[in-house]
Amino acid sequence: MIFGVIVAGGVGSRLGADMPKQFLKLADRPIIIYTLNTFLQCPELEDIYIGVHPEWLEYMARLVQEYIPEQEWLRVHLVPGGTERNETIMNVIKQIEQEFGNEEPHYIITQDGVRPFVTRRLIEEHVKAVLQYDAVDTAIPAVDTIILSEDGRTVKDIPERKYLYQSQTPQSFRMDLLKNLYLGLTQEEKGILTDACKICIVRQVPVHIVAGEVSNMKITTAADYKIAQVMAENGELDTKSW
Repeated sequence: MIFGVIVAGGVGSRLGADMPKQFLKLADRPIIIYTLNTFLQCPELEDIYIGVHPEWLEYMARLVQEYIPEQEWLRVHLVPGGTERNETIMNVIKQIEQEFGNEEPHYIITQDGVRPFVTRRLIEEHVKAVLQYDAVDTAIPAVDTIILSEDGRTVKDIPERKYLYQSQTPQSFRMDLLKNLYLGLTQEEKGILTDACKICIVRQVPVHIVAGEVSNMKITTAADYKIAQVMAENGELDTKSW
C-alpha cells in the first residue's frame, strides 16, 4: 500500500506567529489544509497520515472536520509528532504498521505541511518512482550561485552550479527500508541526519530525483508567508475540489 505522510510537527518559531505556521491562513483556509486536500485528491494513496505536535492534535482534528468533506474523514489519521522531523516520520510508520501490518511492502510519500502549492503531478510522479526506486527526492536546479562557508564569514568554496539542486518535498520511501536505516543510526547520527534522504545517501542507498516545481515553496519565514499570500491571491492554490 502507498500512504501520504504530511509532516507538521513544528511550532513555527522562525515565523514569529502565535501558532505553528502550518495553521496560518492563505486566502480563507489554513496552509496545511491545502496540502492535505491535494493529497486526498490522489486515489493512489490509501490513507493520509499527519504528524502533528501533540499540543495541536485537537486543533488539527477540528480543522479536518471544518474544511475536509465528511466522506474523506476516515482517510485522515492524526499522529503525535516527535521532537524532530525523522522522529515524526517514525511515529507515523509505527502507526501504519499497527493499523495495516507489515507483511507486505508499504510505501510513504512524505510532504512538508507548509508546502501548500504541491501539485498532484508531483505526488503522482512520486507514486510511480518510489515503486521502482525505493527512495525518491524532489529537486529543482539551483538558480543562484551557492557558496560554501564553514564560519559564516569567509567563502571556502563555490561549487559548480550545474551540479547543484535545491531539495523540496515530497520525499518518498519504501517504508521498511527507511525504518531500518533510521534504527541503525547512532544517537549522534540521528541528531545530524535530519533529512531522510541524507540517511539513505550516507548508507549508500541510491536516491532517485523527481523534477520539482519552483512554485512548490516552503513557508518558513515571514517573507515566505507574504510571497505565499500573493501567490494565493493570484490563484496559485488548488481549490477545484472545494
